[in-house]
Amino acid sequence: MAAGNAKSFGGVIDKTVAGSKPWWPDAAKPPQGAPNILVVLFDDVGFSDFGCYGSPIRTPTIDRLAAEGLRYSGFHTTAMCSTTRAALLTGRNHHSVGVGCLANFDSGYPGYRGKIAREAGTLAEMLRPHGYRNYMVGKWHVTPLTESGATGPFDGWPLGRGFDRFYGFLDAETDQFAPELVSDNTHIDPPGTFADGYHLTSDLVDQAIRFIADHTADRPDIPWLTWLAPAACHAPHQAPAELIRSYDDTFAHGWDIEREQRMARQKAMGIVPQQTRMPPRNDGVWAWDSYNDDERRLFTRLQAAFAGMLDHADQHLARLIGFLDTAGIRDNTLILVLSDNGASQEGGPLGFVNAMGPYNFRPEPIAEKIRRIDDIGGPDSHSNFPHGWAMASNTPLRRYKQNTHGGGIRDPFIMNWPNRIAAKRELRHQFVHACDLTPTLLDLIGVKPPAEIAGIPQMPMEGESFARSISDASAPSKSSSQYFEMFGHRGIWQNGWKAVSFHPSGTPFENDKWELFHLDQDFPETNDLAEKEPERLAEMVKLWWSEAEKHNVLPLDDRFAARFAENAARFQGARNKFTFHAGMGHVPTDVAPDVRSRSYTIEAHVEIGERGAEGVLIAHGDMTTGYSLYVKDGLLVHDLNIGGGHEIVTSSRKVPAGAHRLGVHVERLVRKEAPAKGARTGVTAYTLVIDGEPVGSIETQLGFNNFISWSGLDIGRDRSSPVSHYTAPFEFTGRLLRVTVDMHEDQKLDGDGVGAAEMARQ
Repeated sequence: MAAGNAKSFGGVIDKTVAGSKPWWPDAAKPPQGAPNILVVLFDDVGFSDFGCYGSPIRTPTIDRLAAEGLRYSGFHTTAMCSTTRAALLTGRNHHSVGVGCLANFDSGYPGYRGKIAREAGTLAEMLRPHGYRNYMVGKWHVTPLTESGATGPFDGWPLGRGFDRFYGFLDAETDQFAPELVSDNTHIDPPGTFADGYHLTSDLVDQAIRFIADHTADRPDIPWLTWLAPAACHAPHQAPAELIRSYDDTFAHGWDIEREQRMARQKAMGIVPQQTRMPPRNDGVWAWDSYNDDERRLFTRLQAAFAGMLDHADQHLARLIGFLDTAGIRDNTLILVLSDNGASQEGGPLGFVNAMGPYNFRPEPIAEKIRRIDDIGGPDSHSNFPHGWAMASNTPLRRYKQNTHGGGIRDPFIMNWPNRIAAKRELRHQFVHACDLTPTLLDLIGVKPPAEIAGIPQMPMEGESFARSISDASAPSKSSSQYFEMFGHRGIWQNGWKAVSFHPSGTPFENDKWELFHLDQDFPETNDLAEKEPERLAEMVKLWWSEAEKHNVLPLDDRFAARFAENAARFQGARNKFTFHAGMGHVPTDVAPDVRSRSYTIEAHVEIGERGAEGVLIAHGDMTTGYSLYVKDGLLVHDLNIGGGHEIVTSSRKVPAGAHRLGVHVERLVRKEAPAKGARTGVTAYTLVIDGEPVGSIETQLGFNNFISWSGLDIGRDRSSPVSHYTAPFEFTGRLLRVTVDMHEDQKLDGDGVGAAEMARQ
């Protein structure tokens, strides 16, 4: 008989087994010698922050990998996290695959969907047919955050893009002591708390070791890809207190001396040419000596928190590398260590102890920052360092993350592979871009990118392999040009030259000033040759426009504030009522009720026994900001936590036994039509109600004008970082039937404020 209904069956099926012939399809086989691949992708770590790139921060594990392999001085990214990750994963330019900006919004144009196109397969999807198992641990941030809830869709989550296991978080950032965790396709609670010593970095490395250990025990004959993306060193900068304080003396000399010392080390190492000149301070950065002693002590501690976070991550990376050695699989493991963009400018000129207050118009004056200096890096802080330290992180480059000057897009990159890389401690100075990584890995493995994945024709690779530079230090840089664009900032590289423009938001693009640098002779972009070579500049600007059209960069749009506000409004649309039930899982912020700048009513339907009950009814946020409605000591309580400042209203009478409706009515009483930038927008009244009867109220100028929290919403409990004055999770001990949130039709978001708050999250 024929092979039956299964067209792919290669045997024979007869009426009985006697006349039949069994058949088994060949299992996918990797190419001979295909390596395991470990990608360690740091977040917001500047060009000079690893010890082996000039920093005094202790990174012995990373330094050892560099000493046993290669360091690249010309590795470039896309200036932001989502975009670099999209380019790294796909081997294409980020606009080309639909992630021209952030995963936080879809602006309605092909280059700005916030989600990797199906026509752009990921490295994991490309390796799977060749026998690889793929494990993703840590930060993802290439899924639209409006798709990060319990119902997905999951096609943009790691398991939907070729990874076999995932343990990490989907957002741009998360609290290190109380993270927003996902296991595979399910939101989960963190397995520990700050009180018992939990830290996300340790947890992520534990999971990476587990995935690899399970793999090695089960299928040692096939290779794996493990993509480890810790939150270090994205804000909030959080690490063990003793580790943070150990860096106070290291950085007490300030950012001006620090970057001079770093560049001296870089010259001694050969990372930058001997003739490199230090650029002037970035715009708005003051001399270290212009601050008083208390201010310098504060700024030093904020930098110490950053350093402690990186040191802590290196210590745990040592455990992972040690496991590879113990398991005997290190020699054929290709290890890559890199950062997704330059150091962050989101800390502003003075830094933050808790950024959550200022993003809701609750100021954080210097005196308060200094008073809270010992809280920096702890569970009730959301700290970020000031511009001066970000400038030092990017030594000797100009500007920061978000910008297309070197400080935003030139990053450390280390390659280590004992079986293949004979060179030790060597440097490579080729121009390399994030989109070149996947073509390089495919080249090293010996496979070609597929023409289609899951029946979908694939777009061409746009990156170019730099594999030949591994053995040949004189190998040329990529042959094609490379464009850059982020929030209207633009740049283009070609044959060692770079044209770049800084775009002030809200100004006409035609007014932007283009600069021209010969990068092969001017590493830090300090000698502008625009006036000396106007024809070359004109040709490069023309080339930028051509590349922009080719790769879906257009239309240029610097309205990032409006994009965030529009995305939130479009996602929730006309919906103004939410119903939540006890037992449901955690709700990410971007799919929770958006109660910013509006009136609303929350009501919990409960049943309370004769012995009473207590606990959280609904809570959104964490120790740094948020709101909570709960019962404690028999009383109904609402806490508005803005940046650690608590506005609490407590009921005038206890909640009796029986079935009741417990709630809070929030009303925006006063609104200025055009408030001054940074001004409060009016008064908000918070009224507690039991069965519709008011039982207590407060009025405050504080409220969620632009921001609620990056930690999501819980029903019937508050997870590991409590919004209010109780011990988490403080689960409700009565019977909670449902909680409703009714939002009134008076929302008017401050687009600029929303944008500022959201940008700090990236």
